[in-house]
Amino acid sequence: MKKRKNFLNLLHIYIAIFLVIQSASLFSEVFIPEPPSLNASSYILIEANTGKVIAEKDADLQIEPASLTKIMTGYIAADQASRGFVNQEDKVYISVNCWKKGGSKMYIREGTYVLFSDLIKGMVIQSGNDASCAIAEHIAGSEEGFVQLMMKYASEMELNDTNYTNPHGWPDENHYSTARDLAKLSQRLISNFPDHYSLYREKWFTYSDIKQRNRNSLLWQDESVDGIKTGHTENAGYCLVSSAKKNDTRFIAVTLNSSSERTRITDNRRVLDYGFRYFVTKIILAADETLQTETVWGGEKEVVGLAPSSDIFLTLTPKTFKQVDTFISLDKHLQAPLEKGQIVGRVILELEGKKVAESQLITTEEVIAKGFLGRVWSNIKLLVYKFLMEEEA
Repeated sequence: MKKRKNFLNLLHIYIAIFLVIQSASLFSEVFIPEPPSLNASSYILIEANTGKVIAEKDADLQIEPASLTKIMTGYIAADQASRGFVNQEDKVYISVNCWKKGGSKMYIREGTYVLFSDLIKGMVIQSGNDASCAIAEHIAGSEEGFVQLMMKYASEMELNDTNYTNPHGWPDENHYSTARDLAKLSQRLISNFPDHYSLYREKWFTYSDIKQRNRNSLLWQDESVDGIKTGHTENAGYCLVSSAKKNDTRFIAVTLNSSSERTRITDNRRVLDYGFRYFVTKIILAADETLQTETVWGGEKEVVGLAPSSDIFLTLTPKTFKQVDTFISLDKHLQAPLEKGQIVGRVILELEGKKVAESQLITTEEVIAKGFLGRVWSNIKLLVYKFLMEEEA
């Protein structure tokens, strides 16, 4: 009886230990809930540095983008200015066509001249349709000409589900885009034109003694939010593209066709919060950081350092980073001479056997070749080395 009791006690102890181990194992696994349910008919959340899609629903559904169109107009204006085709100090003539534009306004007057920089602010901050028209006419001569330019930019960016018929978002059944395309466009805007993008966080702009507020209410709710654009028409519903940054993590959230101004803010905020709660972006490998050294044949130096040509970022759950593996692939055996920064292969990051990122592999220093006899002897040794390696294989 006593032995049986001791056995049962030991059994209970073993069961308890087993349950503790299983429980610890369960809690060590990465658990992420499903993305939140939103009022918006379509949405997407991406990380701007890596392009990783965190969550999406019907992200390729074509919907009227309303004033989100002005993101492209702003991108083109910034790009044309960077190329020297227009200048921020240009005085832009305001046509009757632009003065008559309905919807949201900057309140420019026909027959006057307005600084190009003020028109940009009027479009970005006040969402002025009149300002968008004036920008388009100044850059391309007419709205129709500007639309052709918009489509060229859209094609170059591979916005394959986007079609523009005007520069401001006035309703048109042939004027449409998708959550995915708008996220890609916004990503390019933030990356390529940071100075222009800084305007999207401005809360107020005053022109002609009329002070108007930025319609993106998230700017008042969260300091990490620094853009980007609202939109609304009867067909489009209430739309918002927002972006927020914390440390190295920047999310872009696109929510389309919410039912009200309030739900548009709630939808966008919920998807941003989901991203920041469960994901983080970190730099895994820094540009020019030596990963390893490799033998150089025929050089005055026997080895050379190898490094990625650019910073490599990954967006993952915090506990997943330690599971990332790094692999180096050389194009061929390294032979002098080698220039500093010469591309010699690739560095590849994998997670659970799948490639998640890669960069070109470059040399960290110059390696001068030996003299003629030294190179001949080195080539002989390399041939022997290759032969032995093939034999082993």
